[in-house]
Amino acid sequence: MQQNQGNILVVDDNKSILATLDIMLSPVFNKVTLLPGPNQLITTLKKEEYNLVILDMNFSAGINTGNEGIYWLKRIKETDPDISVVMITAFGDIELAVNALKEGASDFILKPWDNEKLIATLKMAVQLNISKKMVTELSERETELKREINKERRDIIGSSPGLLNIMNMVRKVARTDANVLITGENGTGKELIAREIHRLSARTKEILVTVDMGAISESLFESELFGHTKGSFTDAHENRAGKFETANKGTLFLDEIGNLSFHLQAKILAALENRQISRIGSNQLIPIDIRLICATNKNLDKMVSEGLFRQDLLYRINTIQIEIPPLRERGNDITILAEYFLNKYSRKYNKPNLKINQQANEKLLRYSWPGNIRELQHTLEKAVILSESDILRPEDFYLKTIDISEKSKTLPTLEEMERQLIHQALEINKGNYSAAAEKLGITRQTLYNKLKKMDQ
Repeated sequence: MQQNQGNILVVDDNKSILATLDIMLSPVFNKVTLLPGPNQLITTLKKEEYNLVILDMNFSAGINTGNEGIYWLKRIKETDPDISVVMITAFGDIELAVNALKEGASDFILKPWDNEKLIATLKMAVQLNISKKMVTELSERETELKREINKERRDIIGSSPGLLNIMNMVRKVARTDANVLITGENGTGKELIAREIHRLSARTKEILVTVDMGAISESLFESELFGHTKGSFTDAHENRAGKFETANKGTLFLDEIGNLSFHLQAKILAALENRQISRIGSNQLIPIDIRLICATNKNLDKMVSEGLFRQDLLYRINTIQIEIPPLRERGNDITILAEYFLNKYSRKYNKPNLKINQQANEKLLRYSWPGNIRELQHTLEKAVILSESDILRPEDFYLKTIDISEKSKTLPTLEEMERQLIHQALEINKGNYSAAAEKLGITRQTLYNKLKKMDQ
């Protein structure tokens, strides 16, 4: 008989029944585990994944009410709501069978049984569980796909040498399964690069799952990344797949990985090295097949030297490193992106004839854009919304300026800097005024005058 998929757990206090079922079922199913009583039932279910439990209705001598079976059926369903359970008993009672089915049993079999009917029933129960798991997995993936679909489609725009070099590297890297680390300031488009790598890869027909590591609290980290079983903690009301499982066969993008605390980095590293995870509340190991892309705005090498980031994790995630230049270093890309956002928001806010004049464009080119592309986008949107004519002028663009009152708290005044330089020059030259003056590039008399003024 051809071997079938399915792991089966048999729970019965009759040793001859256990032996008989072992002989019958072992050639048919993948794995058959035998328990001579229910005491280790829940522990066994948490250690390994099963598709079906064959459960006796009565375990205590002289008792045939079926209450014990119903009790353990409830416990099984609390542990794994999707698992199939077939009840088995020597006492035919329609009401008892109905009760068992109401509590979630898949079927009900009487002793003695017909062997062919029994195997057919168990095969159907196993297939039911496999189907439920597939539905759950598809539901999780559907949720992620909806998130992806609902995300605004954005293109990588620009023609600067720096950007062209990056796109050339992206095309080369995408063809492999190498782990990629994308670095750059906030707002430079790290996620766009990650999406482009996925789009051009052999995994493009599979899902890309994005996780903002900075937005996950430590208490929810394992649940979010690795999933959990029902009842594994207070709010675990159902089984849930984590991001690693959901991304299986596809790409997992861990954004802002530099924000991950040191002790949680070890958990990520273990998953990557072993290529398997286990859900909270379960010891079952789940194999994972993912392409990993990470991103950060932090200097991870510096964090390693400061003991804030694991060196072995850094080696693992940056097989290839792609550094995205800030917008201020991309020259005319500022103009190209500004035109792109202008057209986008002109359509959105029904102002089709808007143009940016030369003076305004020069203002945009001179600005340092600390918030990079994201800041440019918001600046253009604001300008379009508030515009009162078809021509956008310099005054239509509200750019950040240095707050002198704030900066004065950290930057010394020119007078203070001059005083510091003079004292430093005198100290270096051991109080020799002529040598200090020469060092500062001024005359001895000028030095005396400045010192006199400082003392006033």
